[in-house]
Amino acid sequence: MTNTDNAQVIVDTALRTAPPAELTPGKVYAFHTATGVHQVDLTSDEYKDQPTRKTGTTTVRDAESFLAYWTKHSDSDSEVYADAERLTVTAVLDANTADIARWAGHRLHLALRPTTAWQQWIQQDGQLMRQEEFAEFLEDHLPELLEPSSAEMLEIAQSFQAAVKVDFQSASRLSSGQRQFQYVETVQSKAGQKGQLTVPEAFTIGLVPFEGSEGYKLTARLRHRIGQNGLQLGYKLERPDEVRKTAFADVVKAIGEQIDTAVMNGIPA
Repeated sequence: MTNTDNAQVIVDTALRTAPPAELTPGKVYAFHTATGVHQVDLTSDEYKDQPTRKTGTTTVRDAESFLAYWTKHSDSDSEVYADAERLTVTAVLDANTADIARWAGHRLHLALRPTTAWQQWIQQDGQLMRQEEFAEFLEDHLPELLEPSSAEMLEIAQSFQAAVKVDFQSASRLSSGQRQFQYVETVQSKAGQKGQLTVPEAFTIGLVPFEGSEGYKLTARLRHRIGQNGLQLGYKLERPDEVRKTAFADVVKAIGEQIDTAVMNGIPA
């Protein structure tokens, strides 16, 4: 064994028998070993009492929750972006300043969620249903029926349910703005007996487009078809997309009125 080998053995033995040294978090250490330089990086957050900076994206569902989180975490350089196409509002809480680049890794995201009632009315918009199905739909959505009143619409729904065993022959528009359906009874005891049902040609409903947003009025115009399958009924909503856009704009306005930062139109990088 050479002198060099002996020296290395002495060094290795000394290293193995040396007491452990405490390293300070937040620093990078480098050590010479027999196999080369060994590096110990203690700069990551796992070695610290608290993270170096706030990170992550928090998603909320209404303007009130957005404002609560914003108030707690924003600063004078935080930015807010509204995207009318995606119906989202995004805040970059650690956005770049005029002079300093920041991480832009702490974000607040408002993703509006449509209400169940809104989805159900939109789903049936323009669809024709059998008269019993239409009547049941009205009964299930009485809280949203404004004009005529829910009580009047319930009576209309019950009239359609009662007129199942009839043969609808024609429909006419009255000067009062209502639609009148002419029918002939088909049950044996009343066969041939004629009758009529009168319903409004348009009715007003009240819907809340998004959870936590305000309610809006929409006009629904009656649609019908008389064919081999009997009478089919439905409705067509007037400009529901415009109502949804208005509802989103009102949410953005509600946020903008409570913060000192301009709400920009777009999506953050």
